[in-house]
Amino acid sequence: MRRLSILLVDSEVLAYEKLQRVVGDQFTVQSVASLREAKQALEEAPPDILVLEVHLRSEDGLELCRYVRARSSLSYLPILLLSSFSTLQDKVAGFDAGADDYVVKPFDGQHLLARIRLLLRIKRLERRTHV
Repeated sequence: MRRLSILLVDSEVLAYEKLQRVVGDQFTVQSVASLREAKQALEEAPPDILVLEVHLRSEDGLELCRYVRARSSLSYLPILLLSSFSTLQDKVAGFDAGADDYVVKPFDGQHLLARIRLLLRIKRLERRTHV
């Protein structure tokens, strides 16, 4: 059985290391640090889920949410925002940009893994109803 894949878009190396520790035995994790790299990775081999930081050095991660939702080939992709931005306005902006879920850093590994599994379960159910 194929391992499910996660594309992590975050400019912090520590975020990748922590995510890898949390999900590495169950998922394949690819990490990129910029919107350009993320768009390239999404076009070459779309992951099963996109985990995205809102603030990427001088870039806006919400731009990537809007990019994914505007592409018919990627519009089904579950997007989980994993961010240190924690206000209600930040979360609403993330959902308005197309995110499916929002987890605030620092995060609990079990909670994050549960949210990822939930998004993947929803994706499976949606595919069944659209067949």
